[in-house]
Amino acid sequence: MSRTLFLFALLLAPSIAWAQPSTPDTLKTAHGWIRDLGLQLAGSQAQYQNWQEGGIDALAVSARTDGVFYRVGGGIRQAHEVQLSLGAIKQDTLALRKAEDVARYAFGIELDTAGSFRPSFSASAKTQFLPGYDYSPETDEYPDLPVGESGAVQVSAPFAPLFLTQSAGVVYDPGGGFTSRVGLGLKETVVTIARLRPIFGNGDDENVRVQAGLDTELRFKREVVKNVTLSSRLTAFQAFNQLGNQEPDVLFENRVRMSVNDLLNVTIDGALLFDRDISEDVQLRQSLAVGLGFQIM
Repeated sequence: MSRTLFLFALLLAPSIAWAQPSTPDTLKTAHGWIRDLGLQLAGSQAQYQNWQEGGIDALAVSARTDGVFYRVGGGIRQAHEVQLSLGAIKQDTLALRKAEDVARYAFGIELDTAGSFRPSFSASAKTQFLPGYDYSPETDEYPDLPVGESGAVQVSAPFAPLFLTQSAGVVYDPGGGFTSRVGLGLKETVVTIARLRPIFGNGDDENVRVQAGLDTELRFKREVVKNVTLSSRLTAFQAFNQLGNQEPDVLFENRVRMSVNDLLNVTIDGALLFDRDISEDVQLRQSLAVGLGFQIM
């Protein structure tokens, strides 16, 4: 199967496209604001001294905050979602390195109709707080970027890039934690640092690259077994100026959270990203965290 057919098959497979629903199934005006904000702290450590079997010292720490806020009023459903995460890792004699760095906000409103289909508008912003580096760049991969003393190349910076989206369309919400959305959308890639623009598909003098196209999203969240919750989200954006000659941008995210007790939990995160403007290859990310979870509200 070609890459194009694979990506479109992924878009047309709602059975595997799950994530957090935009609003609870039974949300009513009388409920007011429904708030769900949590904090997770995780870490791991290993140290060796005269250990004949070998090993390297390692330290990893991370913090993540996820918040969702819902409300129905005046015939409008609205949802706000926030994710802030930051992680670092240190191995043996290597300097401290960034392991995770995400700042994301999403906003959505829907007309509160009596049926499962609702007109909607959504917007999102995604960026990072700290610079990012490629510690093992391939030869001539970044011909215009300086190479540091350690051989690493800086490939991103605070708030560079910044990804913005806006979409107007229709949401289908049959209940049970599943929602889908399709609409016409705009996508802006903002890179204010000139030397970093080509990495993210912007022209040398292009602070903001604007694309218009078809935007789709499939989401689901459910407790699959007791104390184990699966959340997934599949989004795709097909730019009109790339229709027929380039595959859509696809992001497929999954998260499994296993609660050992009210405080201790295990979280598995994974994501697949394909955006040919950035890379010809499919990008993958996976993490496993055992840590403490706190419910803020």
